Amino acid sequence: MTFGDSLPFMRCVAMTQRKRPSSTQSSSQRRHTGNLVAQDEDDDATFTQPSTSQVQRGLEKLTPAQVDQKTAEVVQYFLVKDQKKMPVRRADLVKHVVKDYRNIYPEILKRAARTFDQVFGLKLVEIDPKNKMYILVNNLETPDKASPVRSPSNPKMGLLLAILSVIFMKGGVVRENLIWNTLRKLRVDPGEKHEEFGDVRKMVTDEFVRQRYLEYVRIPHTEPIEHEFRWGQRADAEVSKVKILEFMGELHEQDPKTWTQQYRQAHSLPNSSQASTSSSSQR
Repeated sequence: MTFGDSLPFMRCVAMTQRKRPSSTQSSSQRRHTGNLVAQDEDDDATFTQPSTSQVQRGLEKLTPAQVDQKTAEVVQYFLVKDQKKMPVRRADLVKHVVKDYRNIYPEILKRAARTFDQVFGLKLVEIDPKNKMYILVNNLETPDKASPVRSPSNPKMGLLLAILSVIFMKGGVVRENLIWNTLRKLRVDPGEKHEEFGDVRKMVTDEFVRQRYLEYVRIPHTEPIEHEFRWGQRADAEVSKVKILEFMGELHEQDPKTWTQQYRQAHSLPNSSQASTSSSSQR
């Protein structure tokens, strides 16, 4: 999707910033999706991160070809998962790929990260230190590279960016009915099957949540049951709030600094909202 293609999405999003969210929509039929983020608890409690000396002893028992082969398998596993934008859990990586090489796991992950950086132009990022979850993000952020905010890679990403923009401009948390109303303005009815997106409601509350672009959280003590949306860990790592704010400024023909709260948040220190890179989280 080009910048021109995404403009109708973003113009509708800009208009919604002037509206207040309602709080009457029920979500009682989607209880099973409300806590998807909490379901991925770390189940590799039996795995102990090897010490430097243990890694060194492990490497001495293996040939360079064996280590290279296992690193290649890890790289392939990440690339396959990344095709569907699914995070990789350390527990799954160790169980299904690293296996008997777990005593040199830190070295394998370090070599894989170097391969992503030098060969693919990708950065291995840990988005959830507690549950040890990793994603790949584009590391080729050069001035001549198109911004994903201005040029979404596909219609689905354009719709996601519209949702993220609403959440950001509304202070970081919005009730779900505001998102559904926004989508209807884009002629994407969450209650009907869409030719491009299929089941829109499932895509937003299930697919985007599993991919960690969104958090979909039940609001306590609400009857009928209501949910709210927040940015997910992958969105924090991949999507530039500065670019979103700059684009909103262009749409409104005003200085981005006009939105003082959003401007401060967008220009805050990276470690206040961004995930740490794997180079600093080989734990």
